[in-house]
Amino acid sequence: MQAAPLNAMAVFARVVECGSFSAAAQDLGMTPSAVSRHVSRLEATLGASLLQRTTRAFALTDLGHAVYAACARMTAAAREVTALGTDHAGEPHGVLRVSASVVFGQAWLAPRLPALLARYPALELQLTLADRMVDLVEEGLDVAIRIARELPPGLVARPLREVRYQLVASPAWLRLHGAPKRPEDLPRTRCLYLGYGAFGERWSLRHKASGDDVTVRVPPRFTLNNSMAIVAMVERDAGIGLVPDFSAAAGLADGRLATVLDDWEILEPYSGTAYAVYTPTRHVPPKVRALSTIWWPRRRSIEPAASRPLPAAAQAEQTRYTARLPRQFSPQFTVMPSCMTTRSSTRRPTLGASASKSLMVSTRTFGVLYHW
Repeated sequence: MQAAPLNAMAVFARVVECGSFSAAAQDLGMTPSAVSRHVSRLEATLGASLLQRTTRAFALTDLGHAVYAACARMTAAAREVTALGTDHAGEPHGVLRVSASVVFGQAWLAPRLPALLARYPALELQLTLADRMVDLVEEGLDVAIRIARELPPGLVARPLREVRYQLVASPAWLRLHGAPKRPEDLPRTRCLYLGYGAFGERWSLRHKASGDDVTVRVPPRFTLNNSMAIVAMVERDAGIGLVPDFSAAAGLADGRLATVLDDWEILEPYSGTAYAVYTPTRHVPPKVRALSTIWWPRRRSIEPAASRPLPAAAQAEQTRYTARLPRQFSPQFTVMPSCMTTRSSTRRPTLGASASKSLMVSTRTFGVLYHW
């Protein structure tokens, strides 16, 4: 007897699992007649009937029960082989499409990506920076990195780092005008800040030692919709700027900026957490999981055996940001029910940037997420 055709065995198993030829055809993307031919071919190979058919249903024969059990084991083994190949057959490869807001992508994300490309030579990267509504499915994105005050529903949301806003000014401006001693001094000071959407002239601050809250109204002398533009003006002695820490980091490091009111913490909406957001799936594509090695190198299951370790500076920064995350955020995936797809191509890495006045990305895809 010749060997039973594997395709026919897989189709037969799906017919039994779906309960009808038409349901199996829809599930497999075939016509009912094609499904029927596969089953008939398997019966002809075995020389016996597997199903007792009626006009509305079918029942398994004794041989059909035994054959289905064997076919089910075969299809399960095939799925396991596919999963093993995806997880362990080599380094992540293909095009990884990532979206981030413009300033966060420029100031924080982009400097960390060369280490990813160096670690995985077969991986290509396409980074799109955009302050606009995005949809993972429609735009073929694998990962979106956004700063949010709430976890997005229906997706995997991986906390990357806490984002805090800081009051900064140039040393020259502080020498000339003096630094404010308390939040109540801010309304009498020239301040620059994001003046759109949830951001506005009412600032809430909390004293780090006492926990006392203070709310002040800061007149809008000058507002912008880009925190790097605020930093550029503040560095040129324009006043005190309220900006996210990643925007001010370079200026603070080289002495072009100095912090103001260090004993106070800026509260919402000037705070949040940066998340890597993507679709939940049983087997996360290696190229998506590879991105997390930038921040979580200890997740050994996502690293190929021959991968190189992160540079010491990158490891130190990852440790520092991990320590700053709130306790409720553990370095594990937060999985929520949803279903999305990814796409790939063979294009080389590109960097796109666009901006708009939109504050929220698609609520269907991300929930309410804010761009900074």
